[in-house]
Amino acid sequence: MLTTTLSDFRKDIKSYFDRVTESFDTLIINRGKDSGVVIMSLEEYNSLKSTQHELSSRKNQQRLDESIESLRAGKKVYKDLAE
Repeated sequence: MLTTTLSDFRKDIKSYFDRVTESFDTLIINRGKDSGVVIMSLEEYNSLKSTQHELSSRKNQQRLDESIESLRAGKKVYKDLAE
């Protein structure tokens, strides 16, 4: 996680954007006491939104938990993908 001030961010915006997109770092720009802005890559944002969607309903959460437990217990199912 990167942290900077608004002044430093303004001085080198491109460099900060490059670091965020290339290394999947999250950038926090402090704007005073208990205030700030978070910048992340689009790929990271989409990943977070996808996870949020997958966990958005109790039923989805239960299915995911059951799948994880099955894998941990050694219960695996292999399926061929349809072409």
